[in-house]
Amino acid sequence: MLTSLVGALISVGAAALCTAALSPQVLSRLISYAVGALLGAAFLEILPHALEASGDAEWTSALVLGGVLLFFLLEKLVLWRHNHALPVGGGHAHGHEADGHGRSGLLVMIGDSFHNFVDGLLIATAFMESTSLGLITAAAIIAHEIPQELGDFVVLLHAGYSRTRALVFNLLSSLAMAAGALLAHFALPLVTGAVPVLLGLACSSMIYVAVADLIPGLHRRTRLRETVEQILLIAAGVLSIGGVHHVIEHSGLV
Repeated sequence: MLTSLVGALISVGAAALCTAALSPQVLSRLISYAVGALLGAAFLEILPHALEASGDAEWTSALVLGGVLLFFLLEKLVLWRHNHALPVGGGHAHGHEADGHGRSGLLVMIGDSFHNFVDGLLIATAFMESTSLGLITAAAIIAHEIPQELGDFVVLLHAGYSRTRALVFNLLSSLAMAAGALLAHFALPLVTGAVPVLLGLACSSMIYVAVADLIPGLHRRTRLRETVEQILLIAAGVLSIGGVHHVIEHSGLV
């Protein structure tokens, strides 16, 4: 429990410190990085683990597809609720609710909570084998989480949340890691069966937010220089996830 909680705080704190050092103008351009980090985490990290955990590629693929449709429906429900809440006569809301970006912040936090919960399960399972394996596993998970949390932080700021609110939301989402560790300690056989489902839904949410909510905004900037910058930042997001994964895999930490 303690290791999971400390790990969550380290990953979120590192992401918050990185974003605190950047100006709002730079952060807005880092949406491209967030796209890369989300897609990299989904396809290079979470989906392979989901496939391994389920042992059934067809079922897992169907689950991810169903998850994308589920998050589409959730976003529709939020839109319907928002539209019905508007004043009669077609008045416009303000802030992050008006531009719709607030939905992407909510959806990415849902997916990140699923992912953090599974990370807590993995840490607890490793500690049940040995303390050294638990510490090594926790270190590997923290290293994986930092670039992903940075991407999540950028998404929340882009959604219109203040730095304080974004930090609070990220911290609340990270508490799911401690919850996963706690449940694994007391009821590991009951919760391990849900791991493939949770990973599949986490993968779905990250794909959906990147493709449906963030990429369309990038297409509004059509100048060649901006396009090249977006491509490079997306690549940097993917490489930050893939690079950390590669280093950890070849260092013998996992």
